[in-house]
Amino acid sequence: MIGVTKLLCDSENFGDRLRYAHGSQGQKHGAVAGYGPVVAWNVSRTCNLNCIHCYSDSEDKDYPNELTTEEAKKFIDDLADFNVPVLLLSGGEPLMRPDIFDLVAYATEHKIRVTFSTNGTLITPDVAKEIKKFGVGYVGISLDGIGENNDRFRGKKGAFNEALEGIRNCLAIDQRVGLRFTINRHNFNQLEDIFRLIEEEKIPRVCFYHLVYSGRGGSMMEEDITHEESRQAMDLIMDKVLEFQRKNFDCEILTVDNHADIVYLYLQMLKKDPERAEKVWKLMQFNGGNRTGIAFANVDSQGFVHPDQFTQNHTFGNVKERPFGEIWTDTSKSEILAGLKDRKPLLKGRCSQCKWLNVCNGNFRARAEAVTGDFWESDPACYLTDEEIGLK
Repeated sequence: MIGVTKLLCDSENFGDRLRYAHGSQGQKHGAVAGYGPVVAWNVSRTCNLNCIHCYSDSEDKDYPNELTTEEAKKFIDDLADFNVPVLLLSGGEPLMRPDIFDLVAYATEHKIRVTFSTNGTLITPDVAKEIKKFGVGYVGISLDGIGENNDRFRGKKGAFNEALEGIRNCLAIDQRVGLRFTINRHNFNQLEDIFRLIEEEKIPRVCFYHLVYSGRGGSMMEEDITHEESRQAMDLIMDKVLEFQRKNFDCEILTVDNHADIVYLYLQMLKKDPERAEKVWKLMQFNGGNRTGIAFANVDSQGFVHPDQFTQNHTFGNVKERPFGEIWTDTSKSEILAGLKDRKPLLKGRCSQCKWLNVCNGNFRARAEAVTGDFWESDPACYLTDEEIGLK
């Protein structure tokens, strides 16, 4: 994640302690010294929607061999032993798992910060109260367009209104909530509308995701935005961060899954505000770029451990058989896991020659593999020019 508001405005948010901490770049098995990684756990593959970009290819049906309540609690015990700071509950749709609040309570009792990644359509006023009651730190609700555009993307008429009500129901009781938006060819022209919605609804946090070609999203390579449009999107996001600051509207804005963003932001600040650029540069050194396999992990609904939720074709072990911490630190059984801990010598193409490698760390491996078939090739979604990365 790139904390655009943090970089441009010196905001202070919970995640910044993990993203921009001294010494975080040198870690091999966790976010910062003394801690394990942030873990995204697909608590269930079942989902009430049918999104066209779903990385887990979920449907509204039961899936076999998912962790039982007992197995899930043992898994949480292991996460606590490994000092995992944040557990992101995702799916499918996490709110469709019957014991979800039992698991939330168990994790918070173990001092793990619990967050939700949800489509929001099931968050009634009563569900919002349950979320707050059990101490969920943050709820990220996905919207991928306005009105019918979102509904087409989500595969259900009325999904936009239901998700928006979910956001409103959280805001009404001061449950921390935010919006998740995956930029693609079908909604790029609605970015201004999304920002208008954010301001009108007073949504305090927004994550703009770059499209990753995984699961059903694997068929959307040709529906990604162009490199020039990526630059335009980043220009708009930066402008809106500064506009919101001038208006004293407190909204944390981040971008996700493309570390070219932080380099582009820095280069723009060099032109517009060199003093600010110097501060951005220092924060970039702390962050260290993409750290899936190090500071971020994924565990699917059956207990298999992956580098991240978009790279479930690579598996390192199963938490039903070994504690998570053992799997995450054992590089003897997977060349991919070992490589991710120290990937720079393995990278190819533009990534291997890029002068920003220390602050990007090779960007997103899942996209590189999806397009080229080679896990260590260059990320095709890097929109920096050859001149900007030092090849000319």
